[in-house]
Amino acid sequence: MIPTPPTDPSDADGDVPEYEEVRVPVLVIGAGAAGARTAIELAERGVESLVIGKRPHGDAHTTWAAGGINAALGSLDEEDDWRIHAADTYDEGHFVNDPNAVELTAKQMPDRIGELDEWGMPFNRTEDGKIDQRYFGAQSFRRTCFVGDRTGEAMLETLVSKARELEIPYRENVMVTRLLSDGSRVYGAVAYDMEDGHFILFEANHVVLAAGGYSALYDRHSSRDEENNGDGPALAYGAGADLLDLEFVQFHPTGMVQDPDWDENWSGRLVTEAVRGEGGRLLNAEVPANEASGSTGEGDSPGGERFMEEYSPTQMELDARDVVARAIAQEVREGRGTENDGVYLDISHREREFIEERLPKMYERFQSLGIDLAEEAVEVAPTAHYSMGGVDIDFRTGKTRIERLYAVGETVAGVHGANRLGGNSLAETVAIGKLVGEHVADAFADANDADPSLPAGMRTLAEREFRALAELTESDGDTPPAELLAELRALMEDHAGILRDGESLDDGLEKLAAVSEKTADLCLDGDRTSRAFEDAVDLSFMLVVAEGVLRSALRRTESRGAHYRTDYPEKRDEWRKNVLVHRADTGMELRTRAVGLPSEAVQRAIDEGHELEYHHLE
Repeated sequence: MIPTPPTDPSDADGDVPEYEEVRVPVLVIGAGAAGARTAIELAERGVESLVIGKRPHGDAHTTWAAGGINAALGSLDEEDDWRIHAADTYDEGHFVNDPNAVELTAKQMPDRIGELDEWGMPFNRTEDGKIDQRYFGAQSFRRTCFVGDRTGEAMLETLVSKARELEIPYRENVMVTRLLSDGSRVYGAVAYDMEDGHFILFEANHVVLAAGGYSALYDRHSSRDEENNGDGPALAYGAGADLLDLEFVQFHPTGMVQDPDWDENWSGRLVTEAVRGEGGRLLNAEVPANEASGSTGEGDSPGGERFMEEYSPTQMELDARDVVARAIAQEVREGRGTENDGVYLDISHREREFIEERLPKMYERFQSLGIDLAEEAVEVAPTAHYSMGGVDIDFRTGKTRIERLYAVGETVAGVHGANRLGGNSLAETVAIGKLVGEHVADAFADANDADPSLPAGMRTLAEREFRALAELTESDGDTPPAELLAELRALMEDHAGILRDGESLDDGLEKLAAVSEKTADLCLDGDRTSRAFEDAVDLSFMLVVAEGVLRSALRRTESRGAHYRTDYPEKRDEWRKNVLVHRADTGMELRTRAVGLPSEAVQRAIDEGHELEYHHLE
């Protein structure tokens, strides 16, 4: 990495803002598990990288993945293996998954878990010392490894510790606004320092996008508001890469419902699937809430109606996330929900000691809010949680269609198909992150890359972006960015939520265009370190990805996985294909592509029909 002094702002136009210039062989944008694992692999192969993140080191969305990480270890169910893991992933993804993505992930995960264990990740253990595993929704066997209910946090701590041991350079509080691309190759990125506002030009021979997904496009979502705003997909799209399957957004069945007495905004925050994996039951509001909470201590859920018996009598609360989320939505639609359009989640039939041991973080969270999980049910509702869509890549390499631009993690599409199997998000980050690191290291060696250099046209593009950002800073209109963010999230919730139809999607596109027009009247305060400026940048990303979601959902005239069209309620064989989004001179263009087939080994596992039966938990 070769930092150079700030550039003289004088040029032909005389108005280029001052900027810092940084040269680095490989730039990794995003500091969660996927970016960290990629950088670790690069370092172990002798290739220097710089990891940049919007938040302090170790504070990434990975920490919010609580329940576990999948690997066919067979600690408790010896008959499990990687083929069945792959089969479950295909089944949950409704067979529009990328075959290479699925099988590479499932095959690698036992080794990746062993690696994390070796690096010090404190997995829960069985009595005989094996890594413990729990059930997660739609898994055929107990396959989800865990650290209580703080698995993502423990995993990122482990990866960050390893990265520090390898002395991998990291810059925090840096936000990328544009990739430098000529439509064929990427050369670096434009960014600003969120602490003091100065501009940064990164010159790089290779760029890896690991910047998260886009679930925060929605009003109720499980992320912090400043995360998962579509940065990664929007940056890739702006550089000329294709996006894939943006219509598939997973709504986790159990997000928190806000109580007006709580000081902090908890709306949509995840109540981990581990609560259901450990036996939690969903109840509607057919009886008053005070009767639907508490415990009989006899193994029967108190109060309310355990409605999943009607929707999924075999798998119950541990059916696929899309099935459970739609069941909750249907209960609410038919008048059996709470006043807040939710239902109740109850694990009070379990012993207090069991809950404290297996779900410590959830127990402590609700205890701090005045709720005792061992005695009371909690109110929950579906929340936008994960985006299965994203950048289109070759999973054997991580390559996009733009030379030297790679992507990994929730920024990409392919592993999960139409719906993500719980526990697979963390798995994908380390499995594919290692592969991307391997390929970038090989590509770096093959190219014999010298210090990166920036073509004149790319410097001109960067300086144009700096001027635009400087002008944005001084915007003196009447509309705060936060107001438009709220408007965008509300329209996505209303028009591209759990239940969709063509007319509503069309209306959503019209409303989105209206929001876009209002950006010409933004009101900022001249401070690039402010939340308002960050919101304005986020808004530019979110408008692009929201359009892609709406158009892709309109294009797919069927219901499949997390994409449910009330005007096309059936899954259709002719739609077993992917929807691609391409940036053209005339705007956003869509096309479809056939989906590959599973390998013979995985197809056999699919044909064997493995399936969880809920009674295993009783």
